Amino acid sequence: MELLRAFALFLFTAAAEIGGCYLPYLWLRKEGTAWLLVPAAICLALFAWLLSLHPTGAGRTYAAYGGVYVASSLLWLWHVEGIRPDRWDWIGAGLCLVGTAVIVLAPHSPPLPVEGS
Repeated sequence: MELLRAFALFLFTAAAEIGGCYLPYLWLRKEGTAWLLVPAAICLALFAWLLSLHPTGAGRTYAAYGGVYVASSLLWLWHVEGIRPDRWDWIGAGLCLVGTAVIVLAPHSPPLPVEGS
């Protein structure tokens, strides 16, 4: 159940990050209104907050999240931008998700003690 919760959290995190980056893209490249920057900022703040909810160290969380971000970006490309990813896109995303699984599921050694504490 904890694994399912973490994966769902990664999906929401990816949606917030992609939305936060896509809205300025619409403004800068597709002649959208500058008002798109307001929901973009909200999305990026939500993204940062969602990443802080993971129980592991930030670096490991970011590394594991990367694979979910790659796969989510392809889904965004397909469903929002209307461009269907090809098999090489899916193979690449699959490799990223395998890396995510290794990071998340591997038995990790305890963190090293910090000097002076």
